[in-house]
Amino acid sequence: MLQQDLDEGQSAEPTGWVGAAAPPRHKLHAYLDVAVVVIVLACTNLIAHFTTAWASILTVPIAAVVLLGLMRRRGLGWSELGLAPRQWRRSTLWALGAVGLVLAVVAVGALLPITRPFFLADRYATISGALIASMIVIPLQTAIPEELAFRGVLHGTLDRVYGVRGVFAAGSLLFGLWHIASSLGLTTSNRGLTGFIGGGPAGQIIGILLAVLATAAAGVVFTWLRRRSGSLLAPIALHWSINGAGALAAAIVWHTTLS
Repeated sequence: MLQQDLDEGQSAEPTGWVGAAAPPRHKLHAYLDVAVVVIVLACTNLIAHFTTAWASILTVPIAAVVLLGLMRRRGLGWSELGLAPRQWRRSTLWALGAVGLVLAVVAVGALLPITRPFFLADRYATISGALIASMIVIPLQTAIPEELAFRGVLHGTLDRVYGVRGVFAAGSLLFGLWHIASSLGLTTSNRGLTGFIGGGPAGQIIGILLAVLATAAAGVVFTWLRRRSGSLLAPIALHWSINGAGALAAAIVWHTTLS
């Protein structure tokens, strides 16, 4: 089934020079494009998490737009970037299905006693804060720019050099590593995780490793959805629904637990 999906995804959109003999100069340019995107993403991550509060808000969206403009000038087409309008209708159907599935899973997880403690994240302790996060912060600061950068620009550059398997492997791994900085305080701000893996340095390391593995796995799903639907709309919707629905569920769990 996975092999079939990979083959379908590989034939569903342009893959640059994969499967054909590329001129050496163009091949070198393609590798340079990948290197530039990875370096910009690494610098963006460091600036966003280890500098100022304003940088944490603006850096990722700005970097995503800059990378989009840069790679368009380097010759990536709208289809390679997952932004071709002809795919929007199909991708919308996939997006609706993904959001519905996530909402159902989050609702069940918030209701079950065994998984309910994992929703007790300090950052979403209030309903108003969770609403602002899910409707404004998460889509504009996380879901849209990250998908544009990873399933759009990085996806397109990797596809030209390594093909579908390289996109799945390298793209998903880099997406997991992208979340190292954001997971540094994961175990101290989530009661469920603290109780599950413990606190202290060991718990923090385990929490980071789990976060990288989980987000890398999510990257595989986002990439599959991107190739299956042919557009960024579906992975953006899935990304938003996971984070946004999780934030709202966390606030509701906090509210019902304290009341």
